[in-house]
Amino acid sequence: MAVNASRDQPVELVGLNILSADSGRSSPEASGPRVELAADGLANAAPELSARTRRGSRTGILVAVVALAVLVVGAALQPFVVGLIVIACLTAAYAATLGHRLELVRRALNHDATVYVSDEEARGVPDSSLPVYTVLVPAYREPEVVASVVASMSSLEYPADKLEVLLLLEQDDTETIDAARAACTGTSVRVVLVPAGEPRTKPKACNYGLMMSSGELVTIYDAEDHPEPLQLRRAVVAFDRSGPDVACLQARLSYHNAEQNLITKWFTTEYDTWFRWLLPGLVATGAPIPLGGTSNHIRRDLLLRVGGWDPYNVTEDADLGVRLARCGFKVAVLGSTTLEEANSDFVNWVKQRSRWYKGYLVTLRVHLRSPRRLVRELGLHGAAGFVLFVGGTPLLAAVNPVFWGLTLLWWLAEPAFVAALFPPVLYYIGMTCWVIGGASLIYFGVASARSSGKPHLALSGLVVPLYWGMMSLAAIKAFVQLVFQPSYWEKTTHGLSGVDGPETGPQGASAGVTSRAMASTGVRNE
Repeated sequence: MAVNASRDQPVELVGLNILSADSGRSSPEASGPRVELAADGLANAAPELSARTRRGSRTGILVAVVALAVLVVGAALQPFVVGLIVIACLTAAYAATLGHRLELVRRALNHDATVYVSDEEARGVPDSSLPVYTVLVPAYREPEVVASVVASMSSLEYPADKLEVLLLLEQDDTETIDAARAACTGTSVRVVLVPAGEPRTKPKACNYGLMMSSGELVTIYDAEDHPEPLQLRRAVVAFDRSGPDVACLQARLSYHNAEQNLITKWFTTEYDTWFRWLLPGLVATGAPIPLGGTSNHIRRDLLLRVGGWDPYNVTEDADLGVRLARCGFKVAVLGSTTLEEANSDFVNWVKQRSRWYKGYLVTLRVHLRSPRRLVRELGLHGAAGFVLFVGGTPLLAAVNPVFWGLTLLWWLAEPAFVAALFPPVLYYIGMTCWVIGGASLIYFGVASARSSGKPHLALSGLVVPLYWGMMSLAAIKAFVQLVFQPSYWEKTTHGLSGVDGPETGPQGASAGVTSRAMASTGVRNE
């Protein structure tokens, strides 16, 4: 099927529309085509937009090999010249990325693009006027958190006859299935069993669940999520306020176990900065929004038009945000918070962050297959923002140790070659990036902790450079996996905090288990 993902003719997976409207969607004979579409629908319809397709990979590998060979030969013949060029390029990338981040924060502070909906507005919409809302909850080997997520979904303030919650489980994950059957009994949560098949990833499960659903609006929650109870109603009001080109609302994410240890404190302040300043800054500048993996609320018809999620991209959320922008649609940030479990274990954190970084690199590679087309669809400003934000994040984290090592070497021995690599222009630019960049990141963490109502986390921001070392380790691992395991989904272990969920709190600050429960219709397996 020939597909053009331009603004004039977005991607459309007709098969997904047919199967999702099929009245016999629970029939066993339909599961085969659904699994095939869930896994390969996007790649078959628009191969240039899928991470499965390695189109141009041979050319890319050849170019990389030639460039590496030239670099090695050049370093052998003219080491100073090659070193100077590399340092100059990295310094320029640092300066551009730092300037972009500072501009995003400035724009967010000057004009907060976050969409806020009051409790009164959210509850003021009559139940009869609310659309059917589908909530997809993918889980794999997580029996310990199933009961908690079912209780959390049951706390959503939304009419039971308009709420469709699908718990997506792999067909052979018997332990989680048994836990889900016990937890879902007496609720309207449907257990959907995803047939075995590669790739075994969250986005494939979500595509499968999408075809089993009927909601006009769709959102995703992870198994450990605790969304603010009015979030769905706020999203409905926000969509009604927005224009037809707003395809997605990204709710804020934060953590309920921020106090567990230093890692969770760093993680929480980082996320608060990300969702309160950086993403609204991207909205204000018109750049693509790399969505979070959860709590993105999407118009179903537009999600189908752009091809759903890419099962071969390990950050399918970020990729979807870029694809929506390329198809002419917008993403807004919703002023409602979902609380998750912050990763508290060092090894587990590195696994999770390396997957995110690798996914950003995969997304960058996919959407830069045709740079001219990318600029045509996003505009020069939007394309530059995409490269600096999505590409710059893992790249600079990976090369940080190079600059740290050179700085330490200079302090210890003052070798002449280090001074030669940094002539006055590069030295002053690099020093400015180091001083302003480091100081601003520390300041952002402290200020974000205070502005988000968590001043007790501010002290952790003063020692955040240690966190940067963890980021660099994860980024280096991401680059290695990008070469050898680009589609490998490294699972994150949840339930390490020992806490079931957050306490009840105000809008945008916490999301407790409160309010109306869903009607009891019994668990169903499909």
